[in-house]
Amino acid sequence: MAAAPHGVAAVRRRPAPCHGGRVRVLGVDPGLTRCGLGAVDSRPGRRVELVAVDVIRTPPDAELSLRLLAIGEAVGDWIDQLHPDVLAVERVFSQHNVRTVMGTAQAAGVAILAAAQRGIPVAVHTPSEVKAAVTGSGTAGKAQVTAMVTRLLSLPTAPTPADAADALALAICHLWRGSVTVTSLGPGERGPTAAQQQWVAATAQANRRRRVAPRAAGGSR
Repeated sequence: MAAAPHGVAAVRRRPAPCHGGRVRVLGVDPGLTRCGLGAVDSRPGRRVELVAVDVIRTPPDAELSLRLLAIGEAVGDWIDQLHPDVLAVERVFSQHNVRTVMGTAQAAGVAILAAAQRGIPVAVHTPSEVKAAVTGSGTAGKAQVTAMVTRLLSLPTAPTPADAADALALAICHLWRGSVTVTSLGPGERGPTAAQQQWVAATAQANRRRRVAPRAAGGSR
């Protein structure tokens, strides 16, 4: 069962052996039937670069335990081969369909567990945070998110299905939200890396510049 989902062999780019001062985030859009995975590297000037993207699929008629096992093993394989600095997971909210939200929460849990077992920090972002970070609007639709992800990563085609684009959006959101607290879990607990601290500092400086610019313009009138 564990070999059935698309694994790291299906990623579209090979990861660099060394991050070279960059921050690498693995975004996880949790789901039982489709679980989106997208890894993104930070670049100077608040630019971002695609590392890998795919969607892990499990059959709806399989036993729940085997589906969760497959997702957990796939996420673990991605972590082992891509070596992300942070795992970014979408925060699960209650929905009208309790069965769906339960499955989504369970998938998120096994992804977080896979990171904890490897000492990788985990960050959780709400859907509105992700939309706002990527599109500028917390109420943006999926089409807008996909379009902006495609543009920001300079992709030749839009990532499909939507779960793939959402995973990439999560990774981008985390890179651009330098104030988000990252929680270290499990054995080998660690704080933010030097590369993460540099990225946060650069983001904070860019934010300060944007805040100062309007005041300077107003003062010159």
